[in-house]
Amino acid sequence: MHGMDLSGRTAVVTGGAGGIGRAICADLASLGARVVVADLDLDAAEDVAKEHGGTARRVDLGDAADVERFAAEAGPADVLVHNAGVSIVEPFVDSDPAAWDLMWRVNLRAPMLLTKALLPGMTERGWGRLVFVSSDGARAGSGGEGAYAATKAGLFGLAKTLAREAARGGVTSNVVCPGPTDTPMVRAVSDRHPGLLDKLAKQIPLRRIGRPDDIAGLVAFLCTDRAGYITGQTVSVSGGITMS
Repeated sequence: MHGMDLSGRTAVVTGGAGGIGRAICADLASLGARVVVADLDLDAAEDVAKEHGGTARRVDLGDAADVERFAAEAGPADVLVHNAGVSIVEPFVDSDPAAWDLMWRVNLRAPMLLTKALLPGMTERGWGRLVFVSSDGARAGSGGEGAYAATKAGLFGLAKTLAREAARGGVTSNVVCPGPTDTPMVRAVSDRHPGLLDKLAKQIPLRRIGRPDDIAGLVAFLCTDRAGYITGQTVSVSGGITMS
């Protein structure tokens, strides 16, 4: 399909070794991009990079200095997908402010720092794609995810502002909000709450939990020239559980 080729482009994907991250890396690589798989788990990142002819980089997104080091080593990027995230599920009144700080550093501060480092190169070259993977929990609210939702909701304002500021440099900026998705992080929560995924699936109009490929397809499309007139948008991939 015309406008779907990313050959010659470098795509940085944070959390690239996770469930959704792996699928995003696979789709971007299938379109010709050279993928930089960024993850705290270097061994897992190397497995993904090897599979798709990319490069693996370890980065601790909770450490500002390490984010800056990673940005310098990653080199010029044409595509930047902020996919990584940390979620701690518990009632807000029982939550620990120390956990808030971790989620703020990984979920919001790291995307801000990394974008600040890599966006100037995109605008100088006249082409770039920013995609922020947030959450439907941030868009519509989700029990037990108050602090997580707050940090992920911050991506909405950041992405829309960047869409305005970077447009003349040929850079688009969009947000993708997964609904309930079958990932290791969600499975870990489900293991503590048996039957949770089945209950969720019954509430979804399409009657199933999302798959990583469902999210990856939209992310990859937003990174192509075919989506070059789409910017400043927030799109849910939720099977219809949220609609706007």
